[in-house]
Amino acid sequence: MKERENAVILSQERIAQGIYSMWLKTKAAAEARPGQFISMYTSEGSKLLPRPISICEIDKKESALRVVYRVTGENTGTELFSKMQAGDVVPVIGPLGNGFPYEKGEGKRVFLMGGGIGVPPILELAKQMTCEKKQIVVGYRDAETFLRKEFEQNGEVYISTEDGSVGTKGNVMDAIRENGLEADVIYACGPTPMLRAIKSYAEENGIECYISLEERMACGIGACLACVCKSKEKDHHSNVNNKRICKDGPVFLSTEVEI
Repeated sequence: MKERENAVILSQERIAQGIYSMWLKTKAAAEARPGQFISMYTSEGSKLLPRPISICEIDKKESALRVVYRVTGENTGTELFSKMQAGDVVPVIGPLGNGFPYEKGEGKRVFLMGGGIGVPPILELAKQMTCEKKQIVVGYRDAETFLRKEFEQNGEVYISTEDGSVGTKGNVMDAIRENGLEADVIYACGPTPMLRAIKSYAEENGIECYISLEERMACGIGACLACVCKSKEKDHHSNVNNKRICKDGPVFLSTEVEI
C-alpha cells in the first residue's frame, strides 16, 4: 500500500475561471504514468476523505507533479487547495490507479481526447506518446481553453466549445466529424456522456479505445467499493460484475466496461 507523504507546493496559479494549476514536489513523481492520479488531503478536520486529482504533468528530474483541478464549490476540499501557496504542505498518496497504455499507439494514428476537467490528464499522455499521427481533440465550455499552448507543442490540436467561441461548436465528436479525422487507437478522459459517445463510436468503427472514468471516490485504494462501474467480467475482490475505478482503473479498455 502507498504511504502518505507531505508534498510541498512549488507553485500555484489560476489558469481559467475556477481552474487551478499546482506543481507539487513529491516522491510520487518517480513512479507516475500518464492517466494515474494522486489523493490529496486537506488540513480541514471535517474533511477526512482525500480528493482524487488526476496527474497533468510529470517531471521526474525535479521529482514534481502538476495537477490541474476545478474548484467544485464553496467550503470544499478543492476550494481549500486553491487558497494554498508555494511552500505550503499537502499530504498526498500516490501515484494511484493504472495509467494509459500509450505503448499500444506506437506507430499508429491516435486520438487523444479530453473534455472539461478530463482535459489535463491528456497533456502528459500527449508528451509521452510516440505515434504516426497524434491528434489531440479537446472540448471546453467556452473560450477559456486552458492548456491549449502546451497541447499545441505536442501534436495536432482540434478544439470544440459548447458555445462555439473557439473551434467546432459542440463536442469532441463534432470536432472529429467536422475535420474528417480518423484513428487506429483512441485514448479519452472526460464526463460520462462524452465517454459513452466515444465508446460507441470506437466499437462501431472497430477502433481500439481506452477510456479514463471519472467518479467520486472515498478511500482511493480499492477497499471501500464506493467507486464501481459495471463490467463484463466478475471482479475477483467482490465476485460481482463490477470494476473498482480507483484500483482497477481509472483507465479501462472500452469493451471491458459498461457506462
